[in-house]
Amino acid sequence: MILLTVDDSRTIRRVISGIGAMLGHEVLEAEHGNQAFEVLEERGHEVALILLDWNMPGMNGLEVLKKAKADKRWKHIPVMMVTTEGERDYIIKAVQAGAAHYLTKPFTQEGMAARIMETLGQGGTES
Repeated sequence: MILLTVDDSRTIRRVISGIGAMLGHEVLEAEHGNQAFEVLEERGHEVALILLDWNMPGMNGLEVLKKAKADKRWKHIPVMMVTTEGERDYIIKAVQAGAAHYLTKPFTQEGMAARIMETLGQGGTES
């Protein structure tokens, strides 16, 4: 399966890519919302999960989420918010906009791996 991580932090993208690879997934990276949509235009039909930061320059994560969910080509792709924004209001807004999961930074490798598997319908499987 292919995952898409969208975060302006190269470090976070690398960490998520490493976790995805450990789980046997190819991981595509985007630095911001516009780049995420470029990736989706090219490979959106292959993407099984989008891991999305909230605070990014240009289009924020909530805007990316809403735009992806409004497009019939990508609305079926589950989105997991991965962000420092842990307040209840942010979580509610994201879930109402269609986020499947919400994980706050900092996260553990194990927590991220479990959340990815759960979102992909592979919860409880250990490799």
